Amino acid sequence: MSLWSLFHENPGKDVFKWVHYLPNYEKHFERFVNRPLTLLEIGCLHGGSLQLWKRYFGPHARIVGIDINPACAAHVEDQIDVRIGSQDDPAFLQKVVDEFGPFDIVIDDGSHMCAHILASFRVLYPHVKENGLYVAEDLHTNYWPEYGGGLRAPGSFIEHAKGLVDELNAYHAREQLDVTRFTNSTASIHFYDSMVFFEKARLSARRDLIVGTRDGQRVRQTKQLMPLKKT
Repeated sequence: MSLWSLFHENPGKDVFKWVHYLPNYEKHFERFVNRPLTLLEIGCLHGGSLQLWKRYFGPHARIVGIDINPACAAHVEDQIDVRIGSQDDPAFLQKVVDEFGPFDIVIDDGSHMCAHILASFRVLYPHVKENGLYVAEDLHTNYWPEYGGGLRAPGSFIEHAKGLVDELNAYHAREQLDVTRFTNSTASIHFYDSMVFFEKARLSARRDLIVGTRDGQRVRQTKQLMPLKKT
């Protein structure tokens, strides 16, 4: 069943999602359905989102939620674990990583405060598996001063993500940018309305090829090769 159908026919606890998020989630998450995976969601609220991911990904999924509200501990059930703590507490996040990580998917649906989103990303992104995903949602708050944001505010996560586009392309910056662990582990960044998806992958040396037929002979020639740098 599609994520859209599971959401609209939800028989469980309340789920609060902007409906335009669902096609984006399904586009990126479909390949994980019915496979073993560990998903970490920041922000539990009524617990319905944790149940939605459990139903969508299937019986091999382990769903972990974190929330600052102790009442969210009541959302524990088969396949679902909850830990209580703040998403901007590096020590707490590291404990969650040590217990459950690394993660196939991380979803930040927590406080939506710019500083908190960035704090979680810095700790958790290195612990997303190769070929995994990190999602920050409800980023419209990054344009609101009461959440530490504003249009092009330097402390917003949106602005941080824009900078990571350059870091993604560091190999081509002619030594103006350092190649980082992010550069060597990230395949793509996808921006949507109020959402950013970071997709990891096993990356190889950057190279371009000339292929075709020339003077009756097949041509396959490497024009440029950029070996991966140690990070």
